[in-house]
Amino acid sequence: MEKAEKEKIEQQEYNPRVAYGLALLELARANRNIVALDADLCASTQSIQIEKNLPDQYIEMGIGEANMISVAAGLALCGKIPFAHSFAVFATGRPFDQIRQSVCLPNLNVKIVGSSAGLSDFGDGATHQSFEDLALMSTLPNMTVLAPLDAVEVGKAVHAAAAIEGPVYIRLNRNDLPVLTDESTPFKVGKPLVLVEGKDVAICVNAVTAGMGIVARALLKEQDVDARLVNFSTIKPLDREAVRAALNGVRALVTAEEHSVIGGLGAAIAECLSDSPLPMERVGIADRYGQSARTYEQLLEHYELTAEAIEQAAKKILKRN
Repeated sequence: MEKAEKEKIEQQEYNPRVAYGLALLELARANRNIVALDADLCASTQSIQIEKNLPDQYIEMGIGEANMISVAAGLALCGKIPFAHSFAVFATGRPFDQIRQSVCLPNLNVKIVGSSAGLSDFGDGATHQSFEDLALMSTLPNMTVLAPLDAVEVGKAVHAAAAIEGPVYIRLNRNDLPVLTDESTPFKVGKPLVLVEGKDVAICVNAVTAGMGIVARALLKEQDVDARLVNFSTIKPLDREAVRAALNGVRALVTAEEHSVIGGLGAAIAECLSDSPLPMERVGIADRYGQSARTYEQLLEHYELTAEAIEQAAKKILKRN
């Protein structure tokens, strides 16, 4: 790996949850219609920033996610902009009926924030780990689904979500992630972003897999494979033409996601390219549940979600084609 790229990954990390809490606080101070609701996890989700600093704009709902979403829908009907918080598995799975019937069907202006997504709550096992949240939210008409790349993008995603008149789901990792963008980096809902150019194979990433993608690209470069790194902070809706443009000219693509390979980033891109001959390999979590571990890194390796797995997938698809 190139020294500069390795240093960039190792030295610049920031927690996306902390970035989220600060961004929401900034937004809520500027717009008093912003209301934060939480299902007894405000310290983890960082909606605690609203509880501490703007208590009139905070509602603690207790461990009652379905009721929280119903209240959020009611607040939206009164002109408020509710941000409802819990761990991703609880924010999307337990209140799915309320999200479908009371939020998405009437297209209400409710934002749902799923924290500690994927494997990032490594210590609490399958009950607290969510590999299905992107799939669940993507199936719902009117719902916008975002999975920001790093702490900088989290802030942009919060402001973009507030500007959308309708339901939005934001997925957040629990752990520190490399900071790979800055305030000048473009961010537009629905459009992928080419982070690094390359001509042989495109590596499509978001959130925690972006750092892995950079390492995988460096490993491939040592083997004379020129990989393009493309970020997908939006899962839905995806601009089909923008996706095609971002992948134009490569011989194959690899998707890498901290989600089930069913219904996540890879599936969304496959739908966009359904009439394209571009061959594709997917790196993600197989059709299985999570488990506990001592560290996040242990789980990522156990579920074969690593830079080396991305590298191998790229070599496999290029060899096949």
